[in-house]
Amino acid sequence: MQRTTAKESLLAPPPILPPPVKRPKAKKTKKAVVFFEVEILDAKTKDKLCFLDKVRLLSSVHPQWYPARQSIRLDPKGKSLKDEDVLQHLPVGTTATFYFRDLGAQISWVTVFLTEYAGPLLLYLMFYFRVPFIYAPKYDFTTSKHWVVHLACMCHSFHYLKRLLETLFVHRFSHGTMPLRNIFKNCTYYWGFAAWMAYYINHPLYTPPTIYGEQQVRMALVLFLFCQIGNFSIHIALRNLRPPGSKTRKIPYPTKNPFTWIFLLVSCPNYTYELGSWLGFTLMTQCLPVAFFTAVGFIQMTVWAKGKHRSYLKEFRDYPPLRSPILPFIL
Repeated sequence: MQRTTAKESLLAPPPILPPPVKRPKAKKTKKAVVFFEVEILDAKTKDKLCFLDKVRLLSSVHPQWYPARQSIRLDPKGKSLKDEDVLQHLPVGTTATFYFRDLGAQISWVTVFLTEYAGPLLLYLMFYFRVPFIYAPKYDFTTSKHWVVHLACMCHSFHYLKRLLETLFVHRFSHGTMPLRNIFKNCTYYWGFAAWMAYYINHPLYTPPTIYGEQQVRMALVLFLFCQIGNFSIHIALRNLRPPGSKTRKIPYPTKNPFTWIFLLVSCPNYTYELGSWLGFTLMTQCLPVAFFTAVGFIQMTVWAKGKHRSYLKEFRDYPPLRSPILPFIL
């Protein structure tokens, strides 16, 4: 066989290559658009309210039911779906049936809290200054001779001023509104108890604690202030868990603030400190209506704390097992 030298290979004409084969361009596949058809039934009567083709807002069909007053459920007696739930991720087909419940007229939580807390503050001050038509005319605009009465007024006013400021600058609400009818129930509770307590504490015939006297009042004041600082510290810790404008839920843990170390044993220490504050106020004034208000508040806060504790256990698998809802190792 004749071999070709390197020089000859350089002088040889280039080989004739076949023309390039044109490959067809890949067609861009369009994602299939899935349209949902949603049937809305009344949760109570099962009557058909509307049929939403390709999904429009319910409020566009029934403007009187704006989004804040809607409760949409998969089951008539089930829980309401969350605002962040996505239709594609729910256990429904392309034709879904939901149940609607009207939550009634709504009002913002900020407005509710401001109304609830401003009332007790103003009412208590009216009794403290003994405005006319509360006590006998000869006591109008007079002051008590007992220093514990003035101290109780300062503590009560401080508590509700703190609550008002926390509502404006600290609290972040996961739900923007609540039913309007609840504000009347809540205001009756807070305003009524404030007036009842203030009437007796500021009454001209009121007598201060006599069992342990001034020592009891001072110890009660220390307990009250300690728990007020603790309650504020917990609110700050809970606020820092949720970025502004989000509904993120995280497990609260102790911070560098010693008042938050109670998180090691309690799920809702804000209620624990709240209870301690009112126990201190009860000891300070030694007044039966205050004791009754503290007992009723403790029962209600226990219900709330148990609910939040169950929610934590259900949502977080690694939730600390040693925690109790409101009282360490007890409740």
